[in-house]
Amino acid sequence: MLYAILCYHQEDIVCSWSKEEDDAVMARLAPIQERLARQGKLGPVARLMPTTAATTLRKDRDPPLVIDGPFAETKEQLLGFYLVDCASLDEALAIAKELGEANPGGSYELRPVAFFNPAGASAGSPSKVSA
Repeated sequence: MLYAILCYHQEDIVCSWSKEEDDAVMARLAPIQERLARQGKLGPVARLMPTTAATTLRKDRDPPLVIDGPFAETKEQLLGFYLVDCASLDEALAIAKELGEANPGGSYELRPVAFFNPAGASAGSPSKVSA
């Protein structure tokens, strides 16, 4: 089963890290990512740009409304995600806990992925993560 591990944190805290602090967090995460990739469990990993770079399409209006920035006003923002192939939710939780030890603060939301269509795959053909 594919799980999305959605990474939330207070954006103002993460954006205030020095390059050295940010590099240190990335260095602590790298061995976990490398191990998951070797095991064939790691799919796409993305770090999102700050919410100041976001654009929101409000599709509940006619015509739809395009606004700058994120829609939700929340304490924590979605800063990135991992896509992992796990046998169970318990395995996905174990990975999230390990990532959390390397990058404390914030939270991880785990969500099963119902459909994954990597670039170039034909629509309707199921896909597994390949590293």
